Amino acid sequence: MALVGRITKDLVLKEHTSGRVNTTFFLAINRSFKNASGEVLTDFVLCSVWGRTAENLVRHCGKGSLVGVSGSIQTRNYEREDRTKVYVTEVVCDDIRFLSRSSKASTAEMKTPSTAEPARFETTASDSALPIF
Repeated sequence: MALVGRITKDLVLKEHTSGRVNTTFFLAINRSFKNASGEVLTDFVLCSVWGRTAENLVRHCGKGSLVGVSGSIQTRNYEREDRTKVYVTEVVCDDIRFLSRSSKASTAEMKTPSTAEPARFETTASDSALPIF
């Protein structure tokens, strides 16, 4: 299954006793049609991400980031302290694509002076002699 939507709130990386890390978030997905009132409805899908993918997601994305996720739908249940049973349906993401620049990236770029970043490419006098394709 593949879904595209926006992350609804800032992400938090959780470390479990087993040493594994994960994050969960809701993905806001606009429907492709309007209802009888002319409004576009939005669905909120719970997503779960584990391991290195979760670490990268938390590092590079935040509230409002547009992402594409693919994975499988899983259901689980648990019992609360008051003995009520809770059923959860979520997408366990195998792959996530960052489709927009997050506010985290823009803020970090604004705070980092361009002189602090090392030069990635060096130009030499012989560069002008290289053929252009």
